[in-house]
Amino acid sequence: MPSEKILTQKQAYVAELKEKLANSVAGVVVDYKGINVADDTKLRKELREAGVEYFVVKNTMLRLAINGTELDGMTDALEGTTAIAVASEDRIAASRILCKFADESKGKFSVKTGYMDGKVMNKAEIEAIAKLPGLEGMLSMFAGALTSTLSGLAVAMQAFVDKSAEEPAA
Repeated sequence: MPSEKILTQKQAYVAELKEKLANSVAGVVVDYKGINVADDTKLRKELREAGVEYFVVKNTMLRLAINGTELDGMTDALEGTTAIAVASEDRIAASRILCKFADESKGKFSVKTGYMDGKVMNKAEIEAIAKLPGLEGMLSMFAGALTSTLSGLAVAMQAFVDKSAEEPAA
């Protein structure tokens, strides 16, 4: 039986972890087994620059933190080595960075599960989300579509004006 002090520390850690998960918009749980320190440092730096908090967590602690919440469906994936990336703003940054890293690591590092806006997602859903463009990419695609629509409208209007100008002369 753990001492009262250790039990209190663990309860505080679980409460803190539960709060982090509740205040986040998305998260990805990964199996980090087999990566070296240099790769881990590079990954952590990239995640930090994207505004994503990444940390290793014990499966039992994460299981206790998600117990009774909408994220309870992630418990099946909590085996082996576990780390979690939690994003408080950008919903796809963590999945994009971690899926890219998993592809480059060739099996040493893998995505287990994740969540977005309280909905638990499996590995395939996370990989699909990782392929979506970021906010800037989506905005530029929208601007391009809007610009092409407006230029098409302008060409059609000019053709109508030109046709109207030719009819009285004939």
